[in-house]
Amino acid sequence: MLQQKSFFEKDKVSNAIERIQAFAPPEGYYLAFSGGKDSVVLKKLAEMAQVKFDAHYSFTTIDPPELVKFIRKHHPDVIFDKPDMPFLKILQTRGFPTRQGRWCCEVLKECHGERRKLLTGIRWAESSNRRKRKLVETCYKDDTKIYVNPIIDWSEHDVWEFIKSYKISYCELYDQGFKRIGCLFCPMSYYKRRIEETKRYPKYVKAFINSFEKLYQLRKSQGNKSVDRWKSGEEMFWWWINSAPEKSEPEGQIHLFP
Repeated sequence: MLQQKSFFEKDKVSNAIERIQAFAPPEGYYLAFSGGKDSVVLKKLAEMAQVKFDAHYSFTTIDPPELVKFIRKHHPDVIFDKPDMPFLKILQTRGFPTRQGRWCCEVLKECHGERRKLLTGIRWAESSNRRKRKLVETCYKDDTKIYVNPIIDWSEHDVWEFIKSYKISYCELYDQGFKRIGCLFCPMSYYKRRIEETKRYPKYVKAFINSFEKLYQLRKSQGNKSVDRWKSGEEMFWWWINSAPEKSEPEGQIHLFP
């Protein structure tokens, strides 16, 4: 529970607020805002801490439309960091991301916040990979970026209890069966989730197939034998969707797709 005493003999809310205040830079935090449950909690805590911050949303161009509408409606102050090129345009030449080669996160999400101290909603309970994270850490790819993770020791129950206690608005998708909200058809999602998304967002399926077809034709024209296993870009897309595991698995290290 939120009022349960922590290692520092304080409740988790006060503890998180003090963490935010303790590491606050004079110029203010770059608050990483995804629109998910953890980030709405993080933003509320930053407001309660009365520190300077500017909230940023990494607009991937393939997030659920409900999420984008939620952010625009309930968090109009959040800055949309838009990519130089939409995801589906990049895919047409770079190839589709896989669990072992998720170039998408690096290109669309992890390229922001240079020379800033970033406030994030990362939690240990999210995955085995995130259990290795620390309260304060330096980005291993860019040492000008420092991460501060004030709710790193919160459970999912803590997050929802805080949302309920402070009557914080959250994206409707959570009430419709979504456990986590992120890019559509993410290769880290499990099979059932990806299939449900193809049924829910047919217009996005059509757009993805169009980009897969362009990728397929490009690779064929280049004499790339790797696409010979498929007869078309559409077949390639459905193979990609169905290649997800039956159950969700811990996050792995991100590698660039060759």
